[in-house]
Amino acid sequence: MSVLAAFDEALRAKRGASSLVGVDEAGRGPLAGPVVAAAVIFSADVSGLDGVKDSKKVLSPVRRDALARLVRGRALAWGVGAASMAEIEDRNILQATFLAMRRALEALGPAGRGAHLVVDGDKSLPAWAGAQEALVDGDAKSLCVAGASILAKTVRDRWMRGFDRLHPGYDFSRHKGYGTKAHYEALRRLGPSPVHRRSFL
Repeated sequence: MSVLAAFDEALRAKRGASSLVGVDEAGRGPLAGPVVAAAVIFSADVSGLDGVKDSKKVLSPVRRDALARLVRGRALAWGVGAASMAEIEDRNILQATFLAMRRALEALGPAGRGAHLVVDGDKSLPAWAGAQEALVDGDAKSLCVAGASILAKTVRDRWMRGFDRLHPGYDFSRHKGYGTKAHYEALRRLGPSPVHRRSFL
């Protein structure tokens, strides 16, 4: 059993939970694109996921994509949700992130009912009726949160590659909307695209 799976098993026992659902997001900080969240439930005896770790710091894009396929195949249930650029502008990025998380949880369907929610970071999900907790660095500690991190990141990266084809010149495929030097230079040259978050510029 991996360290992350052992953490989940201990947390499940400590909370008296029948199952855990890990939730994480990708895309809170970029200048462009949506914020995407994912929710993942694994069985207590899941195996073969030793390589699943913090998707933002450890894994290469190729390895992350391969693990995303593995997560989807091994999960009892998984869901993805997003909040658009317009929703980010209208609600602010924190509230849009919570909206994306709720949509990811809704996508789980009946499998998510009664599960103990583990949210990556230091903020729990407002107005959530079930049991939950926030877990700082959860994607480096918990298998279900790490799985959610991988799904959220890979889905968002795929969308940003699509935006690169729709709006060439910004190099979204490379920086995924984050504020790199090349991205700012493209903004100075081209101005903002329809997928940029105007309040972030």
